[in-house]
Amino acid sequence: MSEASRITVLLVDDHAVVREGYRRLLEQSTEIEVVGEAGNSADAHKLAGKLKPAVVVMDISLPDVSGIEAARRMLAREPALRILMFSMHEEAIFASRALQAGAAGYVTKASAPEILVDAVRAVANGEVFLSRDIAQTLALKNLGNTEATLESLSRREFEIMRLLVGGHTLRSEEHTSELQSHHDLVCRLLL
Repeated sequence: MSEASRITVLLVDDHAVVREGYRRLLEQSTEIEVVGEAGNSADAHKLAGKLKPAVVVMDISLPDVSGIEAARRMLAREPALRILMFSMHEEAIFASRALQAGAAGYVTKASAPEILVDAVRAVANGEVFLSRDIAQTLALKNLGNTEATLESLSRREFEIMRLLVGGHTLRSEEHTSELQSHHDLVCRLLL
């Protein structure tokens, strides 16, 4: 395959060893070339603008802002950018939020390795790609209304929920009245 027809990819994950594993997996395919790596959303935003990759493979759990928010911001600047979320989160709410933010696909890290390669190809070709496990989860989501309360969260409330679930705490001196009200709502929904 010629250099010009290769699918260029930017990898975004906060763990260098994980990015290296993705790189090795993806570059086993002669049609995929990893052109850059980022460990946080700020670097991803800069590199996406500079490198113009065909696909950004992005984790949700990043140290600065979530991959979902990063996708939203990157797509606001580069609407043609194709983003594939690759995450440990298997709950439908994460996939729903990623797709609402404009991601072109969502693959869970529980998927077989070849699924990531297939997803990169599909997303680069303009398709929407969901790994089988998350597709089933999304399809079944509306049968039982277990996530209805989470679906009603605003973007900011969802971000606070993600941080709380991830073990972060909010120190009292950081609370403004707005942040406190979001925090209280999220806590009520989680309990």
